[in-house]
Amino acid sequence: MNRRHLHRISTVLRRTRWDFSLLPYAANKLHALLLRLFRSKSVAYPSNVMLELSNQCNLHCTTCAREYAYGRSMDRGFMPPQRAKSIIDQLLPRLDSIGLTGMGETFLYPHLLEIARYIRQKKPSVVISLSTNAQVPRFVEQAEALLPYVDAIQVSTDGTGAVYEQVRRGARFARLEENLRALLPRARAAGVDVMLNTVITKETAPQMAALVEFAHAVGVPYLNFTYFNLVAATELDASYYAYFRSPEFLRLKAGAEEAARRCPGVEVTGLGFPGRPGFRKCPFPWSHFYITWDGYLVPCCAKPFPKELNFGNVADGKVIDLLNSFNYRSFRALHRKNQAPPFCRNCHFLEL
Repeated sequence: MNRRHLHRISTVLRRTRWDFSLLPYAANKLHALLLRLFRSKSVAYPSNVMLELSNQCNLHCTTCAREYAYGRSMDRGFMPPQRAKSIIDQLLPRLDSIGLTGMGETFLYPHLLEIARYIRQKKPSVVISLSTNAQVPRFVEQAEALLPYVDAIQVSTDGTGAVYEQVRRGARFARLEENLRALLPRARAAGVDVMLNTVITKETAPQMAALVEFAHAVGVPYLNFTYFNLVAATELDASYYAYFRSPEFLRLKAGAEEAARRCPGVEVTGLGFPGRPGFRKCPFPWSHFYITWDGYLVPCCAKPFPKELNFGNVADGKVIDLLNSFNYRSFRALHRKNQAPPFCRNCHFLEL
């Protein structure tokens, strides 16, 4: 349990209305516990969900599944705000947190402020987070308008300087730093967490220590590292993962850990991911359920492409019914057996 998670729990407790509206929430928690105890393949209403408001983006990043075969063939668009509200209404009484993010740039969604405000007014205790590349026009003004309604803003930051611009094609590092320095004092005053997230690749690994120092210099309290996931990077094969066991990478990782010790104001997470590979390592069959902009329930955020695999569309049924459909329960049965389906081939949960 890290500092960021503890802060999130305290936020939920502080904002919770201790009245009869708490009964459905408490009953759902008990239901979830019983399902786990009896090792059911069904799930209760989710405590957390990812709602992809759009999969449109202004960048072309080499770390993003959008830039490979599955992403190039996906349908693109924006979730109608009434559909977003309908989904939220189904889930909200029992939710702890919701991520308004997905396979795109969240700040391009024209109704983002409306949706964030809707959630906060309906249930103040829900933790609302979103992800951004912080490269859209008028980013700081948009973010400032959202601060009363969100709890966490994750900024994708793959490298520093020229490496950042090489990986995040179409972005400028100077703009990122300028926007972060403008956003951070406003976010601190509003009690909103800002976290940097970096995908570790062969190109960005040498930047890990520099990223810790960058976060410290600009005043970002949280930095998370995510190991590159090849599950949707169709042009690469699993041999890529060998790099993360190489002496070179282990040396760079140790350097990042040493930088974290020098910068205690920055909580660094994610570096300890390798270990116990297998389908059972993946949490997504049971939590952090992902709904695409066009309403499909898909297996995970790393490969959220309905044309490859989906468990139904919210236009055709309730979210809870889709979560407990025969196909989804069969998917979880494989998880219990630690037998990854073909869909999960090359996923980093299976390899690292």
